Amino acid sequence: MSGEWQHQVRIYLDAADAEIARRDPGDGRLRPIAHILEKHDAALRNQLQAFEDYVAEAEKSGVAAFPLYKWTKLTIDDPEKRAKHLKAFALVVSGEEVYPKSVADALAADLEPLVGQGLILRLSRHDTNPANNIRPPANLS
Repeated sequence: MSGEWQHQVRIYLDAADAEIARRDPGDGRLRPIAHILEKHDAALRNQLQAFEDYVAEAEKSGVAAFPLYKWTKLTIDDPEKRAKHLKAFALVVSGEEVYPKSVADALAADLEPLVGQGLILRLSRHDTNPANNIRPPANLS
């Protein structure tokens, strides 16, 4: 790949706050997060919802064109993984799922003070470098 890898920031909330975030991201309880997201033209995208949308689109359009269909379907059908992804939110910036490192750095820097303060349990960063990403088992492709 020419150029720099793209990045994504994710936050993890407890079950109650994750439910609020999925239902109403503008809820006052989430205001500290919302304020930072507004500053960065960012929005929350629930990971489980993203996986469900991917599976639905694959089933509508034909799973052959969706290489992660089987892995994603197994993930959302597994109760333990489902519960995990219900509490995870990717941060979409200016409508983009991935963005330059400098954007991720600025967003993460503003969110990090909220980690462990009763709202954000954990923050993680991911990039598009295939070497840094989990590969689905070969028998699921």
